[in-house]
Amino acid sequence: MPDETSDIDDTLLVPIANAETADRQLETAIDIAADRSYRILLVYVLEVPPQLSLQDGRRYLLEDDVEDALAEATERVESRGIPADKLIRLARGVSTGIVGAVDKYDVDAILIGWRGRPPRKDVILGSHVDRVLRDADCDVLVQRIKTPRPDDVDSILVPVADGPHSGFATETAASIARRNDASVTLLHLRESDDPEHSREQAQALLADAAAEFDDGQSVERALVESDTVAGTITDWTTRHDVTVLGVSRGGLVQRALLGTISESVGRHAAGTVILAKRYDPVPSRLRRLLP
Repeated sequence: MPDETSDIDDTLLVPIANAETADRQLETAIDIAADRSYRILLVYVLEVPPQLSLQDGRRYLLEDDVEDALAEATERVESRGIPADKLIRLARGVSTGIVGAVDKYDVDAILIGWRGRPPRKDVILGSHVDRVLRDADCDVLVQRIKTPRPDDVDSILVPVADGPHSGFATETAASIARRNDASVTLLHLRESDDPEHSREQAQALLADAAAEFDDGQSVERALVESDTVAGTITDWTTRHDVTVLGVSRGGLVQRALLGTISESVGRHAAGTVILAKRYDPVPSRLRRLLP
């Protein structure tokens, strides 16, 4: 049976697919939870086909190694002094189970893993991740997990732009940096022929981002002119262990869930990449009105 959730104000939900992916997500989750006094809710979603009832799905489809992986992940989190709960949710789809858990357990943020696979028609990161980005009523972090995060994070890159998603990325990077005593580079790219975006405005953006970090943290600001934004950011990622960037802003078109820049960097960057999407309740309500 799922554990009863503990009483604590803020919750970070971490969907677990297997022991390998859990291992690659947990250090980031622990850094964030420790810095922000979150509890971690570890969730495995058992996808049950329509031919079976949900109860029969648990009886016939649930494997022992799932419960073992959840137990090991929970023990690892708790060994770092962080409250943790574990749940097995039965649902007709993985994303349905994750999104449903957000409302049921009053989740504040999700850290979901992504393998970095190539896009398909009408699918950006993956069908499950896309729907979580679109429908979850909370902040969402997407960590590319095709390679492990370094044990020692020494350097973090934060591409800085205007808007709430970039601000969330900066907050996340600050949490990881504080827990690892890592240096941070704040990078802002300015197109050379952009008359509406002055150097002074760019410097103000970098200053606002730098204010998120503690006085003792090592923070470098870099203002670069470039007409190939995604490519330049990707080049800079080779110098850092972790890159955290906000999704590009956009409307209700599906690809605007990420934007072409953040999608490209997320797919091609070196090292560990984390994409950050700040929850905006207004577009979420509008999406529910669409056919």
